[in-house]
Amino acid sequence: MASTDKRGGASGLPREVIDALRAGAVIPAHPLALDASRKLDERRQRALSRYYCEAGAGGLAVGVHTTQFAIREPRVGLYEPVLGLAVDVMRDWERQSGKPMIRVAGVCGRTAQAVREAAAARDMGYHLGLLSLGAMKDAGEDQLLEHCRQVSAVIPLFGFYLQPAVGGRVLGFSFWRRFLEIENVCAVKVAPFHRYQTLDVVRALTESGRAGEVSLYTGNDDNIVADLLADFRLRCDGKDVTVRFAGGLLGHWAVWTQKAVELLQQVQRCRSRGGEGAFELLASAAAITDANAALFDAANNFAGSIAGIHEVLRRQGLLAGRWCVDPQEDLSPGQMDEIDRVCRSYPHLSDDEFVRENLDRWLS
Repeated sequence: MASTDKRGGASGLPREVIDALRAGAVIPAHPLALDASRKLDERRQRALSRYYCEAGAGGLAVGVHTTQFAIREPRVGLYEPVLGLAVDVMRDWERQSGKPMIRVAGVCGRTAQAVREAAAARDMGYHLGLLSLGAMKDAGEDQLLEHCRQVSAVIPLFGFYLQPAVGGRVLGFSFWRRFLEIENVCAVKVAPFHRYQTLDVVRALTESGRAGEVSLYTGNDDNIVADLLADFRLRCDGKDVTVRFAGGLLGHWAVWTQKAVELLQQVQRCRSRGGEGAFELLASAAAITDANAALFDAANNFAGSIAGIHEVLRRQGLLAGRWCVDPQEDLSPGQMDEIDRVCRSYPHLSDDEFVRENLDRWLS
């Protein structure tokens, strides 16, 4: 199935998607819109996708942690329906705007399940599989890598370092160095919420010799600005190599997305102008991390992370409620007060006016 891109290896990705991935994009992790009966609200699911497209997102990640892993359960059965709704909206937007959308599908489970999900996503038109290894907690490194190779034979891979607090596992330098030898790896989302573990991936990419073709995307919602601004300068085989994060694939960017797009644009301008505005960007980093702590419920080990995202979208009218598939999953005690606090403290992070102006059209 793979066709060789002369700059990127055998990935089968369209040239414009490879270019967009490497240039850097805002890729929100797409939430799940449910009604009061905890059934899929298709109208609001589409409205969310339209919001992200019109806010300037360069792609969408669907069927990922923020979409809720429970959509795969047989009693729920929403994996393919939710992916289908999002890809339809992305294709409509591509026709209207003339811009490619990077279509990322979450892929998880043990090998047989992951291969099935990868095939379903590929057949629906998704470009990349964001491969979660949370279901392989008991697997050794060799078994993990074989799992990754089998999935990569079906769909190009967006590697995923997911923090253990929300279902991931610790993956050391050795794993990432060997993972990057898989030809059909095109990008890695680095989301351990841990600086040392983030550097393991950066160093592995540096030593792999693929820094020019595999794109790093931050998923460290607690450190977004620093990841995007940083030059990681390492010495390898007697040569200095610089690695950068191209963009972000983030649950945090599922809310206030227009402002996230502006943030990435500011970072890109800063880079192009030799660091102009870097201090201002770094000053914004604390506000963004503080807001993320409230939305993601850092005080309670991220137990209310999905409900926190839903609460902001509910306030904006994009969701009718903050319902999750699991009736027990909701805001933690004190989290509502924290969300109130950061909304008051950092109104400049919000895109409420943009949503208010367009909501009726997105819901139509």
